[in-house]
Amino acid sequence: MRVLHRTWGRPPLSYGAPSPATWKPRYSRRRDSELTADQCMIKGRHFFVRGLIEIPVRDSGDTFSWGVWVSLNEANFARTHDLWDDPAREQEPPYFGWLSTELPVYPHSTLHLKTHVHTRAVGQRPLIEVEPTDHPLAIEQREGITTSLVKELADLLLRG
Repeated sequence: MRVLHRTWGRPPLSYGAPSPATWKPRYSRRRDSELTADQCMIKGRHFFVRGLIEIPVRDSGDTFSWGVWVSLNEANFARTHDLWDDPAREQEPPYFGWLSTELPVYPHSTLHLKTHVHTRAVGQRPLIEVEPTDHPLAIEQREGITTSLVKELADLLLRG
């Protein structure tokens, strides 16, 4: 995980994974695989987009974000790619996807949680909505977290 956004004097409010969990550096040498800052294709068969799981910080009004990767089926990935720079992309319905980032702070794996990918304005990463379940990540997205938990996450992620 790496810090995406830092506000001086406060713990970071965003962390992100540089690639989907299944990406291997050797794939960069393949013609049918590519990793960019926003999209990824592996072996011409697996397709991913990068987005943000946003979690309200209840006692501050801030938003905490996880920068994550979500797998899409080939048709939805192609549609996302085709509309990437089109202002009309905001009108797209959400795409179903599987969370493809392991967030190490949770007691249960975050890999393969069901999600909905909401396209936003050009220049903004998609909003990733975790399907409502009893997984702690889904609960946090629904109910929010506290600044105390933001500090705990910073301690876990930055200091190991």
